[in-house]
Amino acid sequence: MPAPSALRRLATAPGGKRTKWLVLAAWLIVVVALGPLAGKLGEVEDSSSNAFLPGNAESAKVNTQLEKFRGEDEIIPAVAVYSRTDSATTEADAAKARADRADFAPLVAKGEQISGPVRAEDGKALMLVVPLSTGGDDMTGDLEKIRTVAAANAPPGLDVEVGGPAGSLIDNIKVFDNLDSTLMLATGAVVTLLLLITYRSPLLWLFPVLSVGFASVLTQVTTYVLARYASLPVDPQSAGILMVLVFGVGTDYALLLIARYREELHRHEDRHEAMRLALRRSGPAIVASAGTIAIGLACLAFADINSSRSLGLVGAVGVVCALLAMITVLPALLVLAGRWVFWPFVPRYTETAAAAAAGEQRTARTVWSRVGSLIARRPRWSWLMSIGVTAVLALSATGITMGLTNAEMFQDKPESVLAQEKLSAHFPSGSSDPATVVVRTDARAATERAAAGVAGVESVRAGDRTADGSLTSLSVTLKNAPDSDAAKHTIDELRSAVHKVEGAEALVGGTTAESLDTRRAAESDLKVVIPIVLAVVLLVLVALLRSLIAPLLLLATVVLSYFGALGASHLIFEHLLDFAAMDNSLPLMGFVFLVALGIDYNIFLMTRVREEVALQGHSKGVLAGLSSTGGVITSAGIVLAATFAVIASMPLVSMAQLGVLVGIGVLLDTFLVRTVLVPSLALDLGARIWWPSRLGRERTQERRAADEERREVELERV
Repeated sequence: MPAPSALRRLATAPGGKRTKWLVLAAWLIVVVALGPLAGKLGEVEDSSSNAFLPGNAESAKVNTQLEKFRGEDEIIPAVAVYSRTDSATTEADAAKARADRADFAPLVAKGEQISGPVRAEDGKALMLVVPLSTGGDDMTGDLEKIRTVAAANAPPGLDVEVGGPAGSLIDNIKVFDNLDSTLMLATGAVVTLLLLITYRSPLLWLFPVLSVGFASVLTQVTTYVLARYASLPVDPQSAGILMVLVFGVGTDYALLLIARYREELHRHEDRHEAMRLALRRSGPAIVASAGTIAIGLACLAFADINSSRSLGLVGAVGVVCALLAMITVLPALLVLAGRWVFWPFVPRYTETAAAAAAGEQRTARTVWSRVGSLIARRPRWSWLMSIGVTAVLALSATGITMGLTNAEMFQDKPESVLAQEKLSAHFPSGSSDPATVVVRTDARAATERAAAGVAGVESVRAGDRTADGSLTSLSVTLKNAPDSDAAKHTIDELRSAVHKVEGAEALVGGTTAESLDTRRAAESDLKVVIPIVLAVVLLVLVALLRSLIAPLLLLATVVLSYFGALGASHLIFEHLLDFAAMDNSLPLMGFVFLVALGIDYNIFLMTRVREEVALQGHSKGVLAGLSSTGGVITSAGIVLAATFAVIASMPLVSMAQLGVLVGIGVLLDTFLVRTVLVPSLALDLGARIWWPSRLGRERTQERRAADEERREVELERV
């Protein structure tokens, strides 16, 4: 194992006169050699239904079984619905549907036939069911052709929409088309603007952005390699959020390092020495922060929902890659460029400036020193007020409605949602998207009778058989809309009925079953993952701060902040954005992100506070730590919140909700928890917060000595 001195030399190598060139050369070699792999990330993304389902769900098992029927080429129907609002469909409308059927014929999957046109009982709609194959050359193109043909030459007053499972699938895929590049460009623009405002320099902003660019290449390459050769789950949603996380976290670390580097430039004439000291003093906090976030996100590996596992594991990879870039390539670039990158506010070294800088954190009057002074006057009132404000926000979380229907998943309704609304209005609501039952062929008849006897089932029809004839699929049309609570209740009843058929080994799947399984898995994941995340983060904090009281308090404040953010987000969703409900995965995703990212800022603050307490004593150290980190942590919080706000502009409601929740939570942590709640608790508790470390014992002894001295003075006065 390398000696501590060797580790220190390795950690500060990017700031060395010669070693900075080695660091930059290594990064350039990596980017040039492996860069082409970054563009292949899309090749390993899994956009199948099972990528977003619980791994052990019955609906996922059905999807796996269906592969035995047609190999990898699944048949997914597109449904064209022709409807009139105020009158019955005409013969011209029926002729249009028949003509479209003939035009659709070349697109139909081999061995399948178009069903319809079927006339609705109310006479106001017609329906065509067009079976498409997922193994076709271009299923997206086939659906677009169907939509183009269906929309052309429609008689006046006839509304035509194409939806069904195929329409829903393609509309969901479109949401993620170019998502990575769109998010990266938008996030890059936001980060650049905020860095320009923060540094007020036309040059300095370029270095963090360039370093994040290196980090993004390394992240995409690493993710691709792990997905290809180590079975890392990657889906379009996790791949999109990955770049936002890398930009946000990477920029945060850049802000912290640059702020410490600027301090050291005032104290040291040699910029290389200044950077080595900056890395030595800010490095532990940055590494601890990244480690906490990465470990916290990796805890999602214990989640049952595959998309949650993907987001957590992929996010952990991104955080580690961002850390590597920010503590290597960024310091090397800054040292290479010299002091002029701070122009027009270049940090100058003089003996007077060095002496002043040494005491700056203790004597300078800044916004944050004034905030600290106000908190110090009444610390108990300050933390009680902070808890009260957050608790009021948290109360709003009590009225949350969970679960988005398919129609509520998009900020703007796609054509598939409009088609489903028309189908539900004129046909049995489940006709466009029936449930699927896979059963052993010798028990097909008994299973069919059991399914037909379930209340809420409209009809049951036998489907295909596997090549060996051992399994048969049943198509079960429900009376209610596929994403309704009534349909989910019917799925429960259907499963109960077919599971009782002896020897059938029946499994029930389909869109409604998938939605039901996902909701239940999300509730289960909350109970499993949250305790693991809390335990892991607590252990990291204990190791970092060498205390028990401080880590428990910090963890409690972040959990409180999460509930406050959840309540505030609910108010925004309900009254400003008009979202009908919260996505089932949001509470868990939001909790993991906010606990990890919230602890991030507390680590920045408390590691500096601990450093100052050792030099100045507890009260002065807390205020000095707040004053010295206030500006950089506030800037970092605004940058991170803004990057997640970019996600809120996405068309998928679940992603928009995650962006809003994390953004609000980060701002709460930045401006209330880290600014007021944590410092005031530390001041009110005194040195006891460091118990049982030696720092806490020593300061407690000093406090007792000071109390004894005060009592002696009072006795002398008496």
